[in-house]
Amino acid sequence: MATASPPPPEDRPERRPVQPTTEEFEQVQGSAEFGELRRSYRSFAFPLTIAFISWYLLYVLLSNYAGGFMGTRLFGNINVALVLGLAQFLTTFLIAWLYSRHAAAKLDPKAEAIKSRMEAGV
Repeated sequence: MATASPPPPEDRPERRPVQPTTEEFEQVQGSAEFGELRRSYRSFAFPLTIAFISWYLLYVLLSNYAGGFMGTRLFGNINVALVLGLAQFLTTFLIAWLYSRHAAAKLDPKAEAIKSRMEAGV
């Protein structure tokens, strides 16, 4: 398929960031700043992952073994199973929203600082 767009501009070596060496990556990986970034990520991601998997498994177990409870009508044709099933979707979106806020506030600034220092060759 042909396109009407022009070819990309010629890359100029002076505009490209410096590519860090393997040793520099290993040095940064062992740094306290990188450790703090990793801790910040893990302290958010692991508890929420465990909580969500537990919540999901509870829903599955209730669906399999508590049919009477899950079939309880709340109003009209809406039963407990439907409400809990929709709550699974809401929980997923809530966690994604919370993570994006956490990443923007805590993770991205630290990662950007590390990245810019590595690309500057410091």
